[in-house]
Amino acid sequence: MIDSRHLSSLKFCLVLVALALHLSGYGAKPAKTTRQEYISIFSKVAIQEMVQYHIPASITMAQACLESNNGNSSLAVDANNHFGIKCKGNWTGPTIKHDDDAPGECFRKYRNASDSYRDHSEFLTGGLRYQFLFDYNIKDYKKWAYGLKKAGYATDPQYPERLLKIIDEFQLYKLDDNYAGSDGNIENASANRSRSLFSRIFKPHPSDRLSNPYVLREVAKRNGAKAFFAKDGDTYEQLAAEFSITPRVLFRYNDVNPGERLEKGSIVYLQRKRASAPRGNTIHTMQAGESLWTVAQWYGIRLDALCRKNRMKRDEILVVGEQISLRYKISKD
Repeated sequence: MIDSRHLSSLKFCLVLVALALHLSGYGAKPAKTTRQEYISIFSKVAIQEMVQYHIPASITMAQACLESNNGNSSLAVDANNHFGIKCKGNWTGPTIKHDDDAPGECFRKYRNASDSYRDHSEFLTGGLRYQFLFDYNIKDYKKWAYGLKKAGYATDPQYPERLLKIIDEFQLYKLDDNYAGSDGNIENASANRSRSLFSRIFKPHPSDRLSNPYVLREVAKRNGAKAFFAKDGDTYEQLAAEFSITPRVLFRYNDVNPGERLEKGSIVYLQRKRASAPRGNTIHTMQAGESLWTVAQWYGIRLDALCRKNRMKRDEILVVGEQISLRYKISKD
């Protein structure tokens, strides 16, 4: 049996041990990365992504700060996921379960933080619903912030304001000065919008490169169908011969009539298009110079299917601002 003196001595020893552990930091959690430290570590990565993918470094950096809690979130620590990107789309890499809008949702997992930044760039450039952002001046970070909300990047209604607060407080807009273009505009953006976006979005795989001995063309998947951009002087008949497709079939794939002129930069499909746009693209707002056919070509939808969804005719005259349904059939009035 332990007497009172021994018990008192034991308690005193335990207090000394606890105090020593506290002073030594044993068992203490590692200090969290501050926002300024996180920015110092990853700002060069954000600039590198801006140069290659034309996304403002200020926006990338602010999103990473917000989405990863400055690299301290469980997703960032356990999965190197700094942007909260879920397993949607054609993701085939490692995954991790995490509670978000619903319990146990699937999120992407990366080998390192740099891979997460790269996937974020490809996620934005690869999503059709984000493509209007690349018409913005790359140094107009405010427009980009509100554009992300418009595109549905996050469900938080205050998302743009939260990004802008980080950008302004830490002067992240200075990162955008590293963009090569002095005026902040993507080179030839207005003249070659479709071509530049397509080249960023669809990276050809060697198995998708179709050619004859004299002409090499970048052929890649667009909404599941092989496609490429027409060159100056191309005709549907000449392309049909080049790819060993009968002209009638090529006309049908592209919803055109025999003898129709093919303009440089037009998208040409080598396979049958789908009946709906890719997921995440439900509505298209008509802009000047567009038609149902140009919308169908851009999203890789069969023209007849697009007409049926919207209860319209092929030659329907549309006005700027009119909304077109890309995935669902509209109800009758």
